[in-house]
Amino acid sequence: MTRDAAIETISEYFDAGRFQADLSDLVGYQTESQNPDQAPELLRYLQQAMQPRLEAMGFTCTLHDNPAKGAGPILTAERHEGDDLPTVLSYGHGDVIRAQTDQWRDGLHPFTLVEEGERLYGRGTADNKGQHLINIAALQAVIAARGRLCFNCKMVIETGEETGSPGLHDFFAAHKDALSADVLIASDGPRLQPGTPTLFMGSRGGVTFDLLVDLREGAHHSGNWGGLLADPAMILAQALATITDARGQINIPEWRPDSLSNSVRAALADLPIQSDDGPAIDPDWGEEELTPCERAYGWNSFAILAMKSGVPEAPVNAISAHARATCQLRYVVGTTPEDIVPALRRHLDAQGFEAVQIVPHDRGFFRATRLDPDHPWVRFAAASLQDTAGQAPHILPNLAGSLPNDAFAEILGLPTVWVPHSYRGCSQHAPDEHVLKPVCRDALRVMAGLFWDVGAGHAPR
Repeated sequence: MTRDAAIETISEYFDAGRFQADLSDLVGYQTESQNPDQAPELLRYLQQAMQPRLEAMGFTCTLHDNPAKGAGPILTAERHEGDDLPTVLSYGHGDVIRAQTDQWRDGLHPFTLVEEGERLYGRGTADNKGQHLINIAALQAVIAARGRLCFNCKMVIETGEETGSPGLHDFFAAHKDALSADVLIASDGPRLQPGTPTLFMGSRGGVTFDLLVDLREGAHHSGNWGGLLADPAMILAQALATITDARGQINIPEWRPDSLSNSVRAALADLPIQSDDGPAIDPDWGEEELTPCERAYGWNSFAILAMKSGVPEAPVNAISAHARATCQLRYVVGTTPEDIVPALRRHLDAQGFEAVQIVPHDRGFFRATRLDPDHPWVRFAAASLQDTAGQAPHILPNLAGSLPNDAFAEILGLPTVWVPHSYRGCSQHAPDEHVLKPVCRDALRVMAGLFWDVGAGHAPR
């Protein structure tokens, strides 16, 4: 009954190949939530992959229909050991992004786990099957070593995160009492660097919309009509150019947050941002007065995700009838979500671009959240991870990406501690998604240590 025994148990689980075998099984479920044809796979994943595993660990499981029509089911699980014990809520999502099967390189398939050197390839290895498998296995190792967790544990596995978690917020509101806990400890996203554990306590929010200039029916010959017909692509390009300056600094005052406090800056001050697993950072892009870390984790960023006018694959001598750009604002706490699109409308009108339509996307993003890096649960988790890993973890006030943390923080009222088990070069949401075996082994060990420490009687209450 020692902490070392739990960590040794989980290390042997990885070294004997059982983690890889379990992950291979999970990857085999073709749980594309963006593909309606795969809806049966979402339920099958919960019923066949998750429920038996959790019930064998002493959890009571319940399958729920999603309150959002057509959205995937939700599994809740609970292991209750005592009314006087702390309660940890954990989370994972069994759905994956579109497979993109024809874009994976030779020898790989999205729903077959393939090992190459230190990499394990397959859709969901990083996002998010591998991550919640690590946490479930770590809980199992603590039970094996101690005989019990010595805390209560609840778990939510949803199947719609890749489509914006439809119904999750309503589900939490309807089951608020049943999901009550002292803290959320869950995993998603990447570490800052593969060799160092990371903690983050929230995420940026996101709003995606199209800007559309639609002037007439059909294209018209550029020789006959050039100089006579307004060009929608030119109008759209000029409108886009007013949203930021030439280095990407945001020009809309309402899109510039007021939350980059001294404490947030201090938390970000010594964190690495450049790594070997991604492209080189452009030093002259983004907010000039901010460090790269502050731009990514403490500020808003505007991006043009796609643009089209005419037929780029086969251009003809014609003035197009319309032009469209798909745009996105990633935003931090300190930005008013409800005013993002209205502020853009006011800005475009003031610049003389009344003809540019704003078409919000149906898929909603999650709201921005952030927990103080000095929160007792953050200090507790950081100390535990350092004890296991032998080095201090990187601590981020919030993730640069988005996830449904607002459902936990705002509806359930929980402090939220995320311990990611992937790395930034994992090709998440792209072909050839993978995880690193050394990161998985280290993650299993730090999570076993963290869950052991929660049950050791010193967790915040």
